[in-house]
Amino acid sequence: MGGQFLQIVSNNSLSLFLWRLCRDKPLGAVGALVCIIFIFSGLFADWIAPFDYNEMNPQDRLQSPSFAYFFGTDQIGRDVFSRIVYGARTSMVIGFAVALLSILISIFLGVLSGYFGGKLDMVLQRLVDAWMSFPDLVVVIVAVSVLGPGKIQIILILSLLYGIAGSRIIRGAVMGVRENDYVKAADSIGVTTTMIMIRHIIPNILAPVSVLFTTRLAATILVEAALSFLGLGVPPPEPSWGSMLSFEGRSYMFQAPWLAIIPGIVITIVVYNINMFGDAIRDLLDPRMRGSGRRQLISQ
Repeated sequence: MGGQFLQIVSNNSLSLFLWRLCRDKPLGAVGALVCIIFIFSGLFADWIAPFDYNEMNPQDRLQSPSFAYFFGTDQIGRDVFSRIVYGARTSMVIGFAVALLSILISIFLGVLSGYFGGKLDMVLQRLVDAWMSFPDLVVVIVAVSVLGPGKIQIILILSLLYGIAGSRIIRGAVMGVRENDYVKAADSIGVTTTMIMIRHIIPNILAPVSVLFTTRLAATILVEAALSFLGLGVPPPEPSWGSMLSFEGRSYMFQAPWLAIIPGIVITIVVYNINMFGDAIRDLLDPRMRGSGRRQLISQ
């Protein structure tokens, strides 16, 4: 029975990936579960949260965690659990938008620079060097100060910031794949450059791309929280984990410590598990490990 199950699993790529994730990378599996909970909370916040994020009950202000208010209430009687859930939506929208756009920018610049090389590579890399010489947080603060706070502004700024910097990693991966025999063979028989990139280059850089995506997602959540903490993030009254730490958390830290502890713990758990999941994906998508893992699974 066990052998039949393993054979079925080995014939299904998704099932094989999930099986190897749970078996070989338990921390990555836990990270995946936390990511699913994070995404689920953001998508269905309207149904999960027992109260609206700005619903006030002044008579219940600064209530400690209880069955009525799972994470307690803030200084004006708003349910902290509901604001945490709605804050997950804010972090999810900004995080995934930035991660996706930055990856597209990194792939475009990295593949262009790494595959063609020459003067194009030299010019692009000098521009990347100049861009990376500026401190990330300073660039973000200055840009948000000029453009104003808001989701769109944060998404555009962080996408450019991480996309241009991440192209260096993609470039290195592309340069390694470009020297393989199958790429040279495809070029020698007249396969177009576009098809070579789509069929041979991009599929073989999925491991660094996946890690880059998860690290960008985690970094964006942290930066958005930092900007909101400084008052440059998502404008109130829309909740953000960083803004919850800034005003409520700092002002009432000793009187109601859960206002600072709970958002901080949530940020830590989400960011840590996203990174663990990203590392697991990198190991499982690595072509050098994929084949050996499949043979080992079937032989058991």
